[in-house]
Amino acid sequence: MTYVRYLGRTVFRMLSLLIAVSVLSFVLMEAAPIDPMTAYIGTDSALSEEAKEEIAEHWSLKDPPVRRFAAWAENFLQGDWGDSITFKRPVKTVILERFRYSVWLMLAAWTLSGILGYVLGLAAAVRRGSLGDRIIKTLCLVLQSAPTFWIGLLILSLFAVKLRWFPIGLAAPMGKLADEITLADRIYHMILPALTLSVLGIGKITLYTRQKMLEIMESDFILFARARGESMAQIVLRHGIRNTLMPAITLQFASFSELFGGAALAESVFSYPGIGSALTAAGLNADVPLLLGIAVFSAVFVFAGNLAANLLYMILDPRIREASAR
Repeated sequence: MTYVRYLGRTVFRMLSLLIAVSVLSFVLMEAAPIDPMTAYIGTDSALSEEAKEEIAEHWSLKDPPVRRFAAWAENFLQGDWGDSITFKRPVKTVILERFRYSVWLMLAAWTLSGILGYVLGLAAAVRRGSLGDRIIKTLCLVLQSAPTFWIGLLILSLFAVKLRWFPIGLAAPMGKLADEITLADRIYHMILPALTLSVLGIGKITLYTRQKMLEIMESDFILFARARGESMAQIVLRHGIRNTLMPAITLQFASFSELFGGAALAESVFSYPGIGSALTAAGLNADVPLLLGIAVFSAVFVFAGNLAANLLYMILDPRIREASAR
């Protein structure tokens, strides 16, 4: 029964999160200074007033906000996410197609930032006070304070424009048919966006791992291990990794929310056709159905990531499992 109560609390938190995200997203779109009609037909449109009235009636643009949100919520609960004003296609189709690109991009960036950040954190802690430690700390502080789009433009200018090692953008070569595009082509086009997106998490995980490792290095059992003649490599492998890996993994899982925000900027810089660029287009075009669909979808994705971290912690740490059960 204790685990049933935990599951019930988890489901309640998720439903509360989805309601809050959808309401807040709708309110922000209503407050935005963007006219959906102008975004749909353009500023220089020669459509007649009758045609504009038909468009407004089709998209329910003149209905009161509360009525439009209630209609969207009712249809959403029935499985109808609506049609995108920007792409003129069902919201579900747009999200699923774009997410196929974004999931591999975010997974690559998430893995790269986690592994590289963790290794750098251990190295900085082991060489505390050295030149390498100072360089790593300075680099992490710079990466954490630098905007993602700025990092992306620098990477694009250096590796794609100046050195010409990688393509400027897109997810596949131009001029190729879909059945001619290979896995190598997709990975080749994904390298620079993934590198840009991974910058978001490297600084945080490095500094956290460094601090955690320093606390362990100053503990009594490390002093006892040194007295027994253990080398630094043995201390790191036997004690450091064992006590820093799980907190680092938990922090990395909690960074899922940052991935979505960074993906919107990174995909815009590299013209990568993922869910982040679709979110940007929805915001600029006042595409409420698509924006709400992406907001709910991203909330579920982030919540699932945090839940996976909690479950993993409970499985590997009996103390956390017993506390959650109580």
